[in-house]
Amino acid sequence: MSSAIALNKSSEALQKTDSNLKTALLRVHSADHSAELLTLAPANKHLEDRKDFLIESEDGRYAGMHLLIDLKDASRLDDLDHIDQAMRDCVTAAGATLLHIHLHHFTPNGGVSGVAVLAESHISIHTWPEYGYAALDVFMCGAAEPHKAIDVLRRAFQPGKVEVEERPRGRGL
Repeated sequence: MSSAIALNKSSEALQKTDSNLKTALLRVHSADHSAELLTLAPANKHLEDRKDFLIESEDGRYAGMHLLIDLKDASRLDDLDHIDQAMRDCVTAAGATLLHIHLHHFTPNGGVSGVAVLAESHISIHTWPEYGYAALDVFMCGAAEPHKAIDVLRRAFQPGKVEVEERPRGRGL
């Protein structure tokens, strides 16, 4: 099941690690003050020392969270250096591990397409500066917090509107 949410302010998260190496994550959505309790747990008990944890929530276990983010009426969508830094800032804010960034600048409209490859998955961006529009995918597994990228994107590109669709990936693992 996927859910679409529009966030006007940041999502807040609280974490607590217990002695069984499971992490509880309470994510409070400031837009509607709803809360969701997630538990990050290893896929198998004998793999607890690994960092490729699956996510467990009241809806079941899944590999990671995929955010589809639309920025509308946004700025600086043709600025390659600015986009590179914004993606790096998203990685840092989410607590992810950057492996590689590749960005391509198109002409004549100045649009940019690119990807930040992460140990936890990826962040991709495609921009249409002539329309003030950017489409991003933020997909992260384990303890990374992809929702923290939303505020970074909001600050970096000053969009008039942010739309976020949330999809848990790999249900039932």
